[in-house]
Amino acid sequence: MNSLNAEQLDWQKMHGLLPAIIQDARSGEVLMLAYMNQDALAQTLITKELILYSRSKQRLWRKGETSGNTMTVQQIVTDCDGDSLLIQVLTSGPACHLGFKTCFQPAASSTFSFLNTLSDVIAERAQTQLPGSYVSALLTSGVNRCAQKVGEEAVETVIAALGDHSDELINEAADLIFHLLVLLHIRQIDLYEVLDCLQKRHAL
Repeated sequence: MNSLNAEQLDWQKMHGLLPAIIQDARSGEVLMLAYMNQDALAQTLITKELILYSRSKQRLWRKGETSGNTMTVQQIVTDCDGDSLLIQVLTSGPACHLGFKTCFQPAASSTFSFLNTLSDVIAERAQTQLPGSYVSALLTSGVNRCAQKVGEEAVETVIAALGDHSDELINEAADLIFHLLVLLHIRQIDLYEVLDCLQKRHAL
């Protein structure tokens, strides 16, 4: 987790509180809006678990302390005025107390967040083993077959790239990404770990 100097934040504007936008580190989805005081931020930085301040109960509370849907903090950044926080987290369940993934309904989605959704579908197919499911059958075939499929799709993507039809390249690239997600799952590697590696590699 990144370093953050809490003393440089503007705690006076909202009488000792800062609004905190909670964002899914995997998908980029905005999950909820909450508030922090200095103690909440300090404990969050120490424990790496999301600790917030309840304005109604006038006390600190750990996200998931009753539901079990805790959030592990990956990164905290502040805005240009130092009076609000953006906190990226990994979730263990729904963010909303009503059972929704996000407190904002209907949930806004992005093209990028679909990759995370697709990864979740692959994980669900691995658990349920639906009859007739291509994903379930592929996962059952083992890591060697999954790796072979990635190789096959990579070759087809290269061939399409050397051709003249963009639509064909798009379709083959989609197949390649899909089968790569399946391979990552069978090797128990989260897509977020790959994206985090890319981000660190390019210092973004």
